[in-house]
Amino acid sequence: MAATLPLIAGALALVSPVAQADTGGRDTLSGTRPLWATGSADQGSTANGNQVNARVYLAGRDAKGLAAYAKAVSDPSSASYGKYLSADQAQARFGATKQQMADVSAWLKSAGLTVTGSTAHYISVSGDVSAAEKAFGTQLHNYAKGTHTYRAPSAAASVPASLDGAVLTVTGLDSAPHTVDHQDQLPPPDAVFRNAGPFSSYYGSNVAKTLPDANGTKVPYAVKGYTGKQLRAAYGAGKATGKGVRVAITDAYASPTIAKDAATYAAKNGDAPYAKGQLKQVLPKNYTKTEECGAAGWYGEETLDVEAVHAVAPQADITYVGASSCYDDDLLDSLNTIVDKHLADIVSNSWGDIEANQTPELAAAYDQVFQLGAVEGIGFYFSSGDNGDNVASTGTKQVDTPANSAWVTAVGGTSLAVGKGDTYKWETGWGTLKANLSADGKSWTDFPGAYTSGAGGGTSKTVPQPFYQKGVVPGALAKANGGVNRVVPDIAAIADPNTGFLVGQTQTLPDGSLGYDEYRIGGTSLAAPVIAGVQALAQQTRGGQPLGFANPSIYARYGSPLYHDVTDHPVKGELAVARVDFANSYDASEGLLTSVRSLGEDASLKAVRGYDDVTGVGSPAPGYVTSFRRH
Repeated sequence: MAATLPLIAGALALVSPVAQADTGGRDTLSGTRPLWATGSADQGSTANGNQVNARVYLAGRDAKGLAAYAKAVSDPSSASYGKYLSADQAQARFGATKQQMADVSAWLKSAGLTVTGSTAHYISVSGDVSAAEKAFGTQLHNYAKGTHTYRAPSAAASVPASLDGAVLTVTGLDSAPHTVDHQDQLPPPDAVFRNAGPFSSYYGSNVAKTLPDANGTKVPYAVKGYTGKQLRAAYGAGKATGKGVRVAITDAYASPTIAKDAATYAAKNGDAPYAKGQLKQVLPKNYTKTEECGAAGWYGEETLDVEAVHAVAPQADITYVGASSCYDDDLLDSLNTIVDKHLADIVSNSWGDIEANQTPELAAAYDQVFQLGAVEGIGFYFSSGDNGDNVASTGTKQVDTPANSAWVTAVGGTSLAVGKGDTYKWETGWGTLKANLSADGKSWTDFPGAYTSGAGGGTSKTVPQPFYQKGVVPGALAKANGGVNRVVPDIAAIADPNTGFLVGQTQTLPDGSLGYDEYRIGGTSLAAPVIAGVQALAQQTRGGQPLGFANPSIYARYGSPLYHDVTDHPVKGELAVARVDFANSYDASEGLLTSVRSLGEDASLKAVRGYDDVTGVGSPAPGYVTSFRRH
């Protein structure tokens, strides 16, 4: 479950889990007992000798003041708009004091816990269950969760009131995995993946005349994969290149061939070559949980993100910040590294999890770093997910996180048609139905077929409506779960793998050798770096002045020609493309699989005129990039 972010005094406020003092002189950390730790699931006390590894996150000097200032500097209607702080100024004004850190450390040690590390944001500790119970004023029990049993507090944790609100929250008391996934349909880089073809070079250039009709007409073959030239034209890049703007990308782990792959791709596909030092990596000393997280699967994610940003903003500087694992704590470390060192003004993040798996204490830790970024002029962009309303994948209608945070820009997805001469034709909301070719080749089986994937979106169950969505998001969406809540996404760009982006990566070829190869890819993991690239172009056109947390500015432009108002039915008739795939993913030796993919069918989510829960306010149109120019 995600953190609750109420509107206080006109500002988006981060609510510290420190709620109120109890009669024992302790402050309760609300949200630290997970919702699945119920009485009926209780399996009894956790053995005292079991080990606990936890992080105690620090609230800093002024948590409410941080939220208020983050809102003020991000709101174009505020007198403080754009008056950002440096990283040192932000830490001095809102970070924890040395005395607070000393007091928290002393309390933890007095309970019998061992301090294993500390940063400006948290103190990590380890110890046995009995010491953790003493420190946090709660009993740890074992609880059934699905087919597994995990440790969790039997009541909300608490801290001594004498710490005077110094503790924001604690993570690690429950032992359920807190991991994320990269949000697209990437093949593992240790096995080659290729698209079979035939292809269209641009949308509609190659019609599948020998295949059966779909929706009463012949349909085109899927594009081979758009390149930077086509995407820049579609989203109105003009002459902007992103020069002088720094974009950061976060994922887990790091591709060992990223520099070579990115350079090769740029040379082969008409992108500008990388200047010396234009692509940098900031990596941890050690990697952990590589098998559990499928480390090799993240290499393609980094490759896609880097190549997509460079394709859209070819002169922007790119810094890749890799996490040591796919666990939330490690990804938080990457985000904090960007903020603490102000490594970039724009941060693209193509990973996440379902909202049901986000606990309040983790949400509070994420929101704190997003707010610190906002006061420095840093904006975070998160992919909205690739499973539509998540019903097909989880059985429950829900959004993804951290895209649900009120402090990030959630990027939804579209199917994009770029025509002859790099002309923008239309977009639909990304949502795919798949029907296979019949054995006799004369029809499509079960047309239009089954749902496969689509842009994530919908209404949060836990995050109240932020101020910038008021008056824009329809009430029926905001009130879908009772109350008035945050709706995802905010903006959108190309995501459909059937109208996707060409990417180049070193893979293991069929003969076992390593080699560079190219394939078409999609997902909102593509949409997020594309929007990050567009924002880099916009920042360049305003003289390099950071856009910061951009949602208030994005919504201020709602309803204008600066956006393509994306709908599921942009032209007369239903839309679909034909696609041919290798059965073994790399050659025709084991046969071909032919299917038709219907566009604009995103589960229960609908792209309609105006704001919607597939594409938000729409996708950038010509004029958007220059609309941020200072006058």
